[in-house]
Amino acid sequence: MHPILKDAFHAEMLTAKKYYERGEYRDCFHHLERAHVLGQRHAWPHTVNHWWMLKVGMRLGSGREIFGQFLRLVGGGITSLLGRAPIGNTGGANVGIMTPMPIPEDLAAIFRQAGM
Repeated sequence: MHPILKDAFHAEMLTAKKYYERGEYRDCFHHLERAHVLGQRHAWPHTVNHWWMLKVGMRLGSGREIFGQFLRLVGGGITSLLGRAPIGNTGGANVGIMTPMPIPEDLAAIFRQAGM
């Protein structure tokens, strides 16, 4: 993982974890989605991100999110290893597993800085 991308991923995950600790799960999930966009091309960050999304789904009591994240935990890292992760996908159960999505401009700028 390119160092610029890695730093941005870790910053989003850190912010998400702070919201999680405060019980602000919707804000936490928003930052997990941003981290997902940044890390989905790399198996381990992708898998860790879905683990945290599952944890938030459990805290929210969302059966849809729990089921969706369980499926993504099983296959997310594999899609990364195979280079099949859809670009821009935010990773939540509210979007299709293989649906590409537009990348927010601030995250697109990070990818450009990393030469991607």
